[in-house]
Amino acid sequence: MDLIGYVLLFPIIGTIINGLFGKKLNTSLVGIIACTAIGLSFLVSILVFIDLLKLPPESRLFEKEYFLWIGSGSFKSIAGLQVDPLSTVMILVVSGVGFLIHVYSIGYMHGDDGFYRYFTYLNLFTFAMLLLVLANNFLLMFIGWEGVGLCSYLLIGYWFEKKSASDAGMKAFVVNRIGDFGFLLAIMLIFVTFNTIDFTEVFLAAPEHLEVGSIVATMIALLLFLGAVGKSAQIPLYTWLPDAMEGPTPVSALIHAATMVTAGVYMVVRCNVLYMLSPFSMTVVAVIGGATALFAATIGLAQNDIKRVLAYSTVSQIGYMFLACGVGAFVTGIFHLVTHAFFKALLFLGSGSVIHALGGEQDMRKMGGLKPHLPTTYKTFLIGTLAISGIPPFAGFFSKDEILLEAFTRGSLLFWGLGGFAAFITAFYMFRLLFMTFHGKSNMDKHVEEHVHESPMSIVFPLIVLAFLSVVGGFLGFPAASAINDFLAPVIGGGGHLAMADGGEAHHVSGRLMYSMMGLSTGIALVGIFLAYVMYIRNPDLPAKIVDKFKLVYKIIYNKYYVDEIYDATVVNPTVKSSFFLWRVIDVRVIDGFVNGVGRLVELKSEVLRLFQTGYVRNYALSMLFGGVIIIICSLILL
Repeated sequence: MDLIGYVLLFPIIGTIINGLFGKKLNTSLVGIIACTAIGLSFLVSILVFIDLLKLPPESRLFEKEYFLWIGSGSFKSIAGLQVDPLSTVMILVVSGVGFLIHVYSIGYMHGDDGFYRYFTYLNLFTFAMLLLVLANNFLLMFIGWEGVGLCSYLLIGYWFEKKSASDAGMKAFVVNRIGDFGFLLAIMLIFVTFNTIDFTEVFLAAPEHLEVGSIVATMIALLLFLGAVGKSAQIPLYTWLPDAMEGPTPVSALIHAATMVTAGVYMVVRCNVLYMLSPFSMTVVAVIGGATALFAATIGLAQNDIKRVLAYSTVSQIGYMFLACGVGAFVTGIFHLVTHAFFKALLFLGSGSVIHALGGEQDMRKMGGLKPHLPTTYKTFLIGTLAISGIPPFAGFFSKDEILLEAFTRGSLLFWGLGGFAAFITAFYMFRLLFMTFHGKSNMDKHVEEHVHESPMSIVFPLIVLAFLSVVGGFLGFPAASAINDFLAPVIGGGGHLAMADGGEAHHVSGRLMYSMMGLSTGIALVGIFLAYVMYIRNPDLPAKIVDKFKLVYKIIYNKYYVDEIYDATVVNPTVKSSFFLWRVIDVRVIDGFVNGVGRLVELKSEVLRLFQTGYVRNYALSMLFGGVIIIICSLILL
């Protein structure tokens, strides 16, 4: 485990080499350097995982401290890395899926003018996420947290010549600042409460310093969750993620599957001890997660951009993860994070293969009939669609079913209802996407259709690997007493230092109930798939009739409930107008006016005084004589 530093070292080396010299290097070499850096990081992650497995469960915690980073009075922050089951799972996902996305990018970004710049950002993005999950304290985690935010801004706005891309990058950056402010306040409150920001020290001290349900525990948990809401695009800070589709498709895959949006889920699970001390905060997490899962799923029903459909599905799936965390099933949340990384990366990269084949077209209404043209892309995309829809034995079935089971047994019928309805809608809109893209009659332009062909191996190979993982990945969490549950158990509840009232992760349900819920969740998904089949294959005219009958409802959903417009009217535009007022009136007229007025007064005074500085001796002599006469006259008067 002493090798852990190399997990971060290789990506940053790749960033430096391509960033400084990439413009002068051959594009093939740039791609090789970037992919090798992440590949080596993944290899080291596997070695760290193997070393961790050799230890008994209670000893699977290793901290490597490097140097005193900040020391001021009682505040001390040591730069160090923490290896435990949770961080190990995360680095395997980030570096493994990240490596496949890097390989895919070589083919997808071939010929792009900023090829070296793209891979520089991509390596830096991976480095920042790895730092975030390996940090041993809140402040170092925040550095990684801000790092992924910076890289998302750079990559979403990668094609900065397009105003829409620049605006999307800025939107992501600004919206995330709201959540980051909450995270910073949480770090400050944690230090004030525990006099430390080290994870191990805070989580060991929390049960002794804080009472269950105390105001301080609740404030810390809610402020941390505010940060998670921004980074993981949950209600009400989700609006930046769909616009992030302006970036290259591999970037979308990296943001949605392995980095950025998963950071909030990881942070909540990492801080599970603090959340267990605040039942109210747990309820808030569950409510926000469940509501987001359903809300985003409904928006996905009416979108026609293939990447935006997937973007809203990510918002929905992350909501599932928070729903699991909110009811206390933290391991289940991470389990779904892992399976989601597989099938969501597959779906985004699959959509990229379609877009690549169609010369950049993203509107599903201009697709159709692609199945014979893109056979490998279709087969892998179908696997990803089955996985996200929750069909057994694909990966998404096991994790999503477990979330619904936990929501029902730990939470309430309401939570299960939110998740179940969202699952139904997800199955429907994902197969709507599949049918509109690959089945039915072709709606492609004739010129485009003539040149459609399967993507190169650099694009197809990652799809095949991810499809395989989307098939077998779910067995990590089946049955309930599973490998991933056993592996992560020492991390939940502070390694056994705190147990939830209902038994924490040691939560058991009867086999009958478990299999009944499996059957029910599968049935829900199948109904959604069948409905999509009826509407888009058997009777393709039916959607238009339904839209015509429910025009108002469709318009509201199609326009994403006008949330962006509401934000513009209530927050953005008033802020812009007030900024202009502060600039033109307060700054220019009042502040600058006062300063400029003082300057003009001095200038005027100078203009008067310079009349007495002529440079002629005779004038000075006359002034002295005139002054002397005045002095004499005044003296005589006073006498």
